[in-house]
Amino acid sequence: MSLKDLHDVTYYKLNNEINIPVDGRIQLEKDQEALKAFFKENVNPNTVKFDSLKDRFNYLIKHNYIEEGFVNKYPFSFIEKLYKYLDSQNFHFKSFMAAYKFYAQYAMKTDDNSMYLEGYIDRTAMNALFLANGDQKLAMNLADELIHQRFQPATPTFLNAGKKRRGELISCFLLQTTDNMNTIGRTINSALQLSKIGGGVGINLSNLRAAGDPIKHIQGAASGVLPVMKLLEDSFTYSNQLGQRNGAGVVYLSVFHPDIIQFLGVKKENADEKIRVNTLSLGVVVPDKFYELAKNDDDMYLFSPYDVEREYGVPFSYVDISKEYDNMVKNKNISKKKIRARELETEIGKLQQESGYPYIINIDTVNRDNPVDGKIVMSNLCTEILQVQTPSIVDDEQNYEQLGTDVSCNLGSTNVVNLMASPDFGKSVEAMVKALTFVTDHSSINVVPSVKHGNELSHSIGLGAMGLHSYFAKNHMYYGSPESIEFTSTYFMLLNYWTLKASNQMAKDRGKVFHNFEKSKYADGSYFDQYTTKSWAPKSDKVKSLFDGVFIPTEKDWNALKQSVMEYGLYHQNRMAVAPNGSTAYIGDATASLHPIVQKIEARQESKIGTIYYPAPYLSNDTIPYYESAYDTDMRKVIDVYAAAQKHVDQGMSLTLFMRSTIPKGLYEWKDGRSDKMSTRDLTILRNYAYKKGIKSLYYVRTFTDDNTEVGANECESCVI
Repeated sequence: MSLKDLHDVTYYKLNNEINIPVDGRIQLEKDQEALKAFFKENVNPNTVKFDSLKDRFNYLIKHNYIEEGFVNKYPFSFIEKLYKYLDSQNFHFKSFMAAYKFYAQYAMKTDDNSMYLEGYIDRTAMNALFLANGDQKLAMNLADELIHQRFQPATPTFLNAGKKRRGELISCFLLQTTDNMNTIGRTINSALQLSKIGGGVGINLSNLRAAGDPIKHIQGAASGVLPVMKLLEDSFTYSNQLGQRNGAGVVYLSVFHPDIIQFLGVKKENADEKIRVNTLSLGVVVPDKFYELAKNDDDMYLFSPYDVEREYGVPFSYVDISKEYDNMVKNKNISKKKIRARELETEIGKLQQESGYPYIINIDTVNRDNPVDGKIVMSNLCTEILQVQTPSIVDDEQNYEQLGTDVSCNLGSTNVVNLMASPDFGKSVEAMVKALTFVTDHSSINVVPSVKHGNELSHSIGLGAMGLHSYFAKNHMYYGSPESIEFTSTYFMLLNYWTLKASNQMAKDRGKVFHNFEKSKYADGSYFDQYTTKSWAPKSDKVKSLFDGVFIPTEKDWNALKQSVMEYGLYHQNRMAVAPNGSTAYIGDATASLHPIVQKIEARQESKIGTIYYPAPYLSNDTIPYYESAYDTDMRKVIDVYAAAQKHVDQGMSLTLFMRSTIPKGLYEWKDGRSDKMSTRDLTILRNYAYKKGIKSLYYVRTFTDDNTEVGANECESCVI
């Protein structure tokens, strides 16, 4: 028997019967039948068996499947103890999709892909042992978190931990280029290298001179950002030729850059092939001033980055445009061109309808809420990573005259349903922080010195959450209801508190803090004012009952933490970020990220095998009323839920807007008396609502069309943790 010779299996057919109602009833039991059949017909006969655990480890090490170094940090008697504990927890997948996803994408296989070499317990053990780095107590704590699915490391970490032949453990990278050919060349090389080792790459192009700007030493004119975008897209495509992922990159441009209209045009359906980009994602960096100009229906000026840098002495991205706008308009040394702000706003809406792009980064909101010294100028491929960067200067030999700081990020997620059932919320979060910190501490991206440098200074991590909607449904809360918003705020307040506690303890134990800690709002204590001056404890009886038995920090507790942080510091510059969850959410039987579900029975297209049906977690007659599709949900409710979390998250969140091309009647009051077709006006209203609610970033706009297709439904396989 071999995975290559599977015939007459029944699990696909049984799974598909979920989508065939009988007497008006969903056949949810068919999913469990498919799960049992999958193990009987696929997993059990095609898993390599060993006489003992010792034999298994010896075999895997001898044949270069796993690294020997991390194994040797433990007495083998401890590894046996850890396995005995994991076995005793009686883990079972809860759905066919969970098991299928794990064995298709995560389980280690023989070199010829004919047999499985591990099950879920083995992958859990690999992660616990590898991430604990010889610390037996931490290894046991991590095993406990992982086997109970309270913690889910990002795909690169969960997939690669412990393997001898593996990719990086990092999820994604952020780069910026400055306005010279050396830096552009270095950025393209960096994009090639980072795409090769895995992970999505975000690149800021706002500092590049616009099309038509002078190049004085050759008495010519610049070609603008579009040719650089084409070079980057080709680089991502080439670098992934031998990999299994599609090219994964996003480029960001300021909304005040003179090339902004052409930038947006590269994704239009009727774009000329010479300028069209197919796989590269687009993001727009939007200061407050743009919202003001559009609201007043004013003209707006687009400024030459070349001239701005000459006048201000810093790259374009580092100038506060909202503050300096009027001065820049008056400055005759800065060339500029004029357009209507609302026309640009409409262009953004049109493109979001057509393609789901661009992502939106509300950059002034981001920097107002940033407690760290420095400026944030961009985001990553999924819009949740927001960290300060400094520009690099590269000489003619491609060496760094000034080594700046770029970003690598490693992500993990709490499973809301399972973490709420933890016997010790704080202990669980502490173990997660330590696991993510191991990835940061042992990541060394030598091929891109600016990324390596940034990581060494910041020690940043990104802990988030998934399964929020499933928690709401399980506990009879409608998505976007007052109690759901209150719960979200309390949950993320706790995550913030415990990640701060863990980071503070780590700084105390190691005697080390992140770079420039002393210049942060943590160091002067001002960051904690929001917590020491009012209570964040739940108010309603419903939410109080949900947190019954869970420690809720008071103002006194926050003040004690404030004093400790001011005295001992924090190890991590950044701690939290909410990524879009993909396959790992299925494995954990959780709804993705903080979003509402798309379908009660999700039809998931899988390559080679067709459609797999996945019932929403905990779906039953009891919970079905609380599972309304995102496409039928007022997006202001989604924004409200995310805004409640964002108050406590130091970085960002991947917030997707779900729209129907034909808007359901009564969903948005401004549609009354107007066409029921989705318009750019609808998207403008929602973007402005998100901005006013303090949302830092907007990810895709996903549109469900009248012919039952989705626009803007791409996934980043690195950040979907």
